[in-house]
Amino acid sequence: MRTPLIATLTALALLAVPAFAAEQTREAYAAAVEPICKSNKAAADRLLGPVKGLVKNDKLKQAGTAFSKAATELEKTQKKLAVVPQPPADTAKLAKWLTEIKNEVALMRQISTKFRQGKKGPASSLAVTLQQNATKANNLVIAFQFNYCKIDPTKYT
Repeated sequence: MRTPLIATLTALALLAVPAFAAEQTREAYAAAVEPICKSNKAAADRLLGPVKGLVKNDKLKQAGTAFSKAATELEKTQKKLAVVPQPPADTAKLAKWLTEIKNEVALMRQISTKFRQGKKGPASSLAVTLQQNATKANNLVIAFQFNYCKIDPTKYT
């Protein structure tokens, strides 16, 4: 008698999970992703905080290493963000936002490569592109009123 009851309750619980995910709100989504972004922001501040000084002092290889590590952290963050259930009405918008984050990872890796090659000018040009991409990404999700999921590479480059 207990086994069918347990099986029924388990089945109902499994059905409730997709129903909950389908009813995700912007507020709930923001609450779920902000801690992920907060962690990434802390890593970015730690890794990229000294970059302006490194570039100014022509320590380009160190700046390149910092960008490479920060790109890896952002890539991990993007993957974590991708699995968070999204509000159904915002799925397309959030997919574009996650794609822009992937683009930022690629740009950061390119910046890293240029710095490691000692190419300060091309790296700086890519940093401008990174800033433009960040603005584009932020504009996609402005309605979510993120604090930590806003991207601001201007303080690092």
